[in-house]
Amino acid sequence: MNASTSPAASLRDSGKEAQAGRLESRHTTRALIEQFNACWAEHDLDAALALLSEDCVFDATSPAPDGTRVVGPAAIRDLWEPIFADADSRFAAEEVLVATDHVVQRWRYEWRDGHVRGIDLITTAEGRITSKLSYVKG
Repeated sequence: MNASTSPAASLRDSGKEAQAGRLESRHTTRALIEQFNACWAEHDLDAALALLSEDCVFDATSPAPDGTRVVGPAAIRDLWEPIFADADSRFAAEEVLVATDHVVQRWRYEWRDGHVRGIDLITTAEGRITSKLSYVKG
């Protein structure tokens, strides 16, 4: 048995393939999140919604303490429409950490006379955002 056909070599090769798959998935997820964040920055609600799965779960930050959970782009549109319509508001990602199909994103959202900082826990599948769970400081 030569080294390239040994069980150890097969495991090494399959490990390399799995690692390459995770790396590709992480790059795909990062590109999706960058596109999603650009939609927020440009106030393009339709484009942002187009990046969601049909069964996407969104946990809003209000009302305190537990927020509101909605499912699907139509219900999410109702919650996001006032945010996207406010031309004075600005969303900025401060840090984005991607682990295959999971994202932790720290952000700052500003409006005319205030701001809030928060975090999103995002999951993705098949090139779409499947959940966005949002939390804010204080």
